[in-house]
Amino acid sequence: MKKDNCIFCKIANGEIPSRTLYENERFRVILDLGPAAKGHALILPKEHFDNLYELPDDWCSDVMKLAKKMAAQMTEKLHCDGFNLVQNNGTAAGQTVFHFHMHLIPRYDNDGLNINWTPGNPAAEELDAVRALICGE
Repeated sequence: MKKDNCIFCKIANGEIPSRTLYENERFRVILDLGPAAKGHALILPKEHFDNLYELPDDWCSDVMKLAKKMAAQMTEKLHCDGFNLVQNNGTAAGQTVFHFHMHLIPRYDNDGLNINWTPGNPAAEELDAVRALICGE
């Protein structure tokens, strides 16, 4: 189902023009209008799901297969040196449009992008406590 006031629903379903790289019955892949790097694209489902938590399992499988296909094609054509798949859920994670989407970001040596983090150094007890919390122990 589409959401009437969702810009990504409108783009995914062709109501708003886009620079489409690929389309099938479930998804449209478009170039991002505010790219982090040359070739930055978005995978948009044609149905509305706010985030990953709402995306049905079979759609999750399909989006990863499509991401793999597009990453391979984009790497070949753009001659990038690496590739990021980025998918944000919730404001705290950087989601700004509340329609599930996956970023396909070609990476180039010395491109200056920073999609990294500084690894923490938790004590073994903290790791054990977090594991127990997640696993319900």
